[in-house]
Amino acid sequence: MALGAVLVLVLGFFASQIDNYFNARLFARISSSVAIMAIIACAQTLVILTRNIDLSVGSVVGFAAFAAGDLVAQHPGIGGVPLALYAMAVGACFGVVNGLFVAYARVPAIIVTLASMAIFRSFLVEFSGARSITTASLPSWLTDFPNLTLATLGGLELRAAFVLAVVVAVHLALTLLRPARRLFAVGSNPEAAGMAGIDQRRVVFAAFVASGALAGLAGFVFLARFGNITVVAGLGFELKSVAAAVVGGVNINGGSGSVLGAFIGAVLVDTIDTSLVRWAVVSEFWREAVLGLLILLAVAADAVLGRRLMALRIRREKEKRA
Repeated sequence: MALGAVLVLVLGFFASQIDNYFNARLFARISSSVAIMAIIACAQTLVILTRNIDLSVGSVVGFAAFAAGDLVAQHPGIGGVPLALYAMAVGACFGVVNGLFVAYARVPAIIVTLASMAIFRSFLVEFSGARSITTASLPSWLTDFPNLTLATLGGLELRAAFVLAVVVAVHLALTLLRPARRLFAVGSNPEAAGMAGIDQRRVVFAAFVASGALAGLAGFVFLARFGNITVVAGLGFELKSVAAAVVGGVNINGGSGSVLGAFIGAVLVDTIDTSLVRWAVVSEFWREAVLGLLILLAVAADAVLGRRLMALRIRREKEKRA
């Protein structure tokens, strides 16, 4: 509710600063670009809930996009679903690597994923062999997919890529309600989760594998939207995915948050990012600084609110005892 109000305020602010801000093109632009980030934000959320973080999602997106593009370029007859599943399988393999080190070798996630971010990117450079995937080598059904209009509401087009992101977010929110309790349990109190019989290592491992698979799916959407894939594909998605998650209410310390909140956070972050391009007052070089500020403010607000709620709870318990 509060995040929705913030989104409305942001839209109102930019509408007052940019001429002809509200139009069908704005919605189409945001709905096309947010699809990738929304899927990655959902992936990041699953990991953050377990008190970890995945800084390799950008590299996984890039590798999955290139691998899927290379496959469909050689086999144009392959369908969309098999290609998407292939991209997810590639991403899941990278998630397995991260999960093994974090869950079973007990290496801190920030160290593992910081290293794997560079290693996976190097794998992409080696795998590509200095080649690039171009739109000309891709079938038309793939490049037309992101802009495919599935429905029109009052002049606003609901495009396939955006609908796919919505379906992923809603599916995760609905189907992971019961299993997600283990993610929350491990993230909020690992010791209590262990005493309750929850296999923490398996839960953390599964979160990283799921994160990799979703990053692979985002790679498929990235390929369809941009077509031209180089070794820098997905660069910088790490910061944006974390920003979308924490702005969407996911506690960076784990244990609380939601996939749908991360989805709305991705919409908010992408709306700001897209609007800053059209706002002449702010230089393009400050866009990353704005995202960093969003993360800082979101985490600070969460920490302050958490401390106040804890103090209020302690005070009420003392009053009951008195």
